[in-house]
Amino acid sequence: MPEILWNRMTARALKELAAQDAPVLLPVGSTEQHGPHLPTGVDDFLSAEACRRAARILVAQGRPVAVAPSLWCGLADHHVEFGGTFTLTLATYHALLRDVCRSILLAGFGKILIVNGHGGNITALNAISGELSRELSAPIAVTSYFMAGQARIAEILEDQDTLMHACEGETSMAMAIAPDLVDQGRLAEAVGPEIALQSDPSEAIHVPRPFHAVTSSGVAGDARRASAEKGEAILDACAEAIAEWLMK
Repeated sequence: MPEILWNRMTARALKELAAQDAPVLLPVGSTEQHGPHLPTGVDDFLSAEACRRAARILVAQGRPVAVAPSLWCGLADHHVEFGGTFTLTLATYHALLRDVCRSILLAGFGKILIVNGHGGNITALNAISGELSRELSAPIAVTSYFMAGQARIAEILEDQDTLMHACEGETSMAMAIAPDLVDQGRLAEAVGPEIALQSDPSEAIHVPRPFHAVTSSGVAGDARRASAEKGEAILDACAEAIAEWLMK
């Protein structure tokens, strides 16, 4: 199979891909606390994995594509009190995305899909992608992998309908791709209240709250029935949804 990862290719190979009008998938996530049982890199790992799987689907269909290195830091101020968390200001995040997207465009590519893996980035990314599209005169689309595959995720999970935080879904995916990083001995503690994503339209008034005021465990949802099998199914479903959109 042809190479899909930007940082494993030569500059010449990337120029050839750009000449074929290949889209670039840009995974963005966060490095933040994920309860007592998961590593801080979950959002970064999962957005990158969803991109890799989507790219492999495209390549299998004879479509050129590149997956850029992931942006591992995002907007996570609400997790800071738990420790282990990196966060950016909104202005810094906007500037970082501008420069990364500009670099992709200067390398000859003309289409970018930002694939997000962190709920706290959603609202900002929707606004930033519009501004950058105008400023850089290029189509810069954005999705969150778990929203792209939401319909299938609801069918796969047993104890919740959507991804939350360090929950059944995220824990299942971590078990699928990095089982050595999941502390199985702490799963019994991996329970918290159910939450809505920041973009949930049912919230008429948005009142910012630090995450420790929402859950003492650092978990939202219930990870106790997580499994690698569920994780594989979720990642494949999300990748298929992303690939399908790109093949339109």
